[in-house]
Amino acid sequence: MPYSVASEEDLLTVRHAVRAATVEAGFGLVDQTRVVTAASELARNAYVHGGGGTLEIQVLGPRGRRGLRLVVRDDGPGIPDLETALADGFTTGGGLGHGLGGARRLMHDFQVRCGPAGGTTVVVTRWNDR
Repeated sequence: MPYSVASEEDLLTVRHAVRAATVEAGFGLVDQTRVVTAASELARNAYVHGGGGTLEIQVLGPRGRRGLRLVVRDDGPGIPDLETALADGFTTGGGLGHGLGGARRLMHDFQVRCGPAGGTTVVVTRWNDR
């Protein structure tokens, strides 16, 4: 079930839903915090830069390797220079510049797709190595 990312309230809802999913996937507290932080950064980007979007949560497993995959989509203008956007310290506003680059460091797998007509999809996965 995708969660809407169209308001500040939605950002809080997403954080709570991701936290619950990390518990379901059996993550410890440190990895829960990593995943929730990455989700928060990605959802905020979709809201602020993409004009809103969705976040989908997929608990991976239960047989075999366990993990959590997040898919964040928006229909915004896309990311004109992905390499720069992923650089440490890059910011388009008054933030600390931890958005995409920070999310990439917090997760094991990280993919970004931007469509030619706009829109961005970010797919991130963190594996439970416990």
